Formats: sequence, structure tokens, C-alpha cells
Amino acid sequence: MTSRPVTIVAVGCVLLALALGLVVAGDRGPSGVDEAARSSVGGWPDGVLHALVLPTEPYVLLPVLALLVGGCLSAARPWDALFVVLGPAVAVAANTWLLKPAFDRRIGDALAYPSGHTVGMVATLVVVFVLVRGALRTATASLGAVVLVAVAVGMVGLGYHYLTDVVGGALFAISAVLAVRALLARLAPLASDVPG
Repeated sequence: MTSRPVTIVAVGCVLLALALGLVVAGDRGPSGVDEAARSSVGGWPDGVLHALVLPTEPYVLLPVLALLVGGCLSAARPWDALFVVLGPAVAVAANTWLLKPAFDRRIGDALAYPSGHTVGMVATLVVVFVLVRGALRTATASLGAVVLVAVAVGMVGLGYHYLTDVVGGALFAISAVLAVRALLARLAPLASDVPG
């Protein structure tokens, strides 16, 4: 991935996430789109819905990230290992401490926009997408899209988030992780494992 397309995608995603956030900022209820999504998955069994949100859980994501760090270090790619750590960490921290309080969208007493679980999962998927090449990159994107749809069904069906929270979380995660990648490429322009 070269620098210019990465920058365009990162900027586009963050602008969409911010625009969507401004639309739902301060809301205490669902939008029309959110209500339609909720009614379409409302009858799904709870067991199925809980299974669909499993990919967002830290006890699933952290071992994946640890394996990626180990793989990068064993392949003598320390900058990639740093990217694996910083990409999701920056995305989750910025979402938790900046975006959620700024938009103040709530479900009950909980801040909802953007979805933090979605940010963590999508950030991990973007890290994998950036690190792999060729057919694996296509497979990662395809599988990631399927997992994101499944997670959205689970989150909405269980009432954890509105659909717009999930979409905003995905957009923000993409932008944050790509921004971290671009920053690392600038900090280490001679490192072969951080393409510019």
C-alpha cells in the first residue's frame, strides 16, 4: 500500500465517521435507519446474537494481536510489530477518551458512538490487511466484511449498539490504524517493513 491511497482512505473514513457522529450527537434514541435495523434482527435467538459478537471481545482480539507481534518479531520486522501494537491501541484509546465523550450519544447510561467493540475488531482486521499481501489481502477484506456484518447483527440485535454506532466505529478504526501506519512510515522511511 502506497502512501497516497492510504492517506485518501484514512481521511475519507475519518470524515465520514465525524459527519455521522455529528448527525447522531447527543441522541438518546435510534434514528430511522437504526430502528429499521433493530426491527429486522429483533427476533434472532439470543444465543446466536451472542455468538455473532464474539469477534469483538478482548479475549479474542488480544491473542490474535499477540500472535501477530510474535510473528513480526520472529521475522525481524520490529516496525511491523510496533504497528500491530500501536494501531489498535491508538484507535481504541482515541475512541474511548475523545470521540465517545465528544459525541455523547447514549444507550441508557452508556456512551454508544462510535462502538468501541467494533473499533477494536476492525482495527485488528485492518492491521492484518496491511500486513498480508496478494490473495491473503483479498481474503482478509472479504472475511472482514462478512464478520463486520455479523457483528452488526449481533450488536444491534442485543441492543448493545445502534447500526450507526457500528458503522461509525468501523470507519474510525480504518482511519486511525491507517494514520498510525502512515506515521510509522514517516518515522522510519528506511525501514523495509514499513512501506511508504
